[in-house]
Amino acid sequence: MDWKLEGSAQKTESRVLQELEITLDDPGEDGVSESFQLLQIDVGCEHWGQETLPTGSVAWCSKNVQRKQRHWEKIVAAKKSKRKQEKERRKANRVEKSGIYPQHSKRFLRSLIKERLLEAKHSGPRLCIDLSMTNHMSKKELSRLAGQIRRLYGSNKKADRPFWIYLTGFTTDSPLYEECLRMNDGFSSYLLDRTEEDCFSLFPLETLVYLTPDSEHALENVDLNKVYILGGLVDESIQKKVTFQKAQEHSVKTARLPIQEYMVKCQNGKNYHSEILTINQVFDILSTYFETQNWPEALKKGVSSRKGYVLQNSVE
Repeated sequence: MDWKLEGSAQKTESRVLQELEITLDDPGEDGVSESFQLLQIDVGCEHWGQETLPTGSVAWCSKNVQRKQRHWEKIVAAKKSKRKQEKERRKANRVEKSGIYPQHSKRFLRSLIKERLLEAKHSGPRLCIDLSMTNHMSKKELSRLAGQIRRLYGSNKKADRPFWIYLTGFTTDSPLYEECLRMNDGFSSYLLDRTEEDCFSLFPLETLVYLTPDSEHALENVDLNKVYILGGLVDESIQKKVTFQKAQEHSVKTARLPIQEYMVKCQNGKNYHSEILTINQVFDILSTYFETQNWPEALKKGVSSRKGYVLQNSVE
């Protein structure tokens, strides 16, 4: 009886080892193959355990099978590690092409942006968007203004030295507020100040500088002790001097971007020249200048050739 059991054990062991050797020779190309190979081992071991073997044979065969299985598991782990490294390599290539540092996760970048914005609230330059003139704007004009606010906030988040933004004269029951919620995902969680209060009563008048293309004074620098105001006005009828007159009514200083000082008019088919920019274009100029302290570079970023102006050195 003993020799029959021993012969049966040897046959069973031989069959299990053959299956393991086949598995090791061809570990498979995906997770499905690996799961199937594990199933083969489980079935073989389960069948092996059903045999009634002498104690010495069971111990010797189990160690042999376990050795093969550990070797196979090492191969599987190596393949998984290789796939993970390849996946990370491809991800790093995609991130590098997009201009974001690959070592930073999205969570880290969000935390960094939040930290920069909150720091700007306490020690950075201040920019106020005056939204008290939206009562007579059409639905189309409100939609365009909401889009400009979205782009302005997006540019500020990307800046190394962001501004702290105020939306003044901004009521939650206004059509503009509803339009901002509709067009701008996450608008309610924007890191900026919203207030119904007018900008002229929110800050000391001597700290205010209203940026308007109708001013006689060119902006020379971005002063941390000043609050710069942009008129939140989209007017397709292009009424002139609206923001300039509002600043004069409150005896507030005005300034214009130094387009005339660093740019010249260029000829175009329509003979069109305009210094009127959207609020996000003005902000891009201010933000670039604050980081680079270079007006030509800043103006180049915000004033497109469609406005009929080019930098002086580009003409020379």
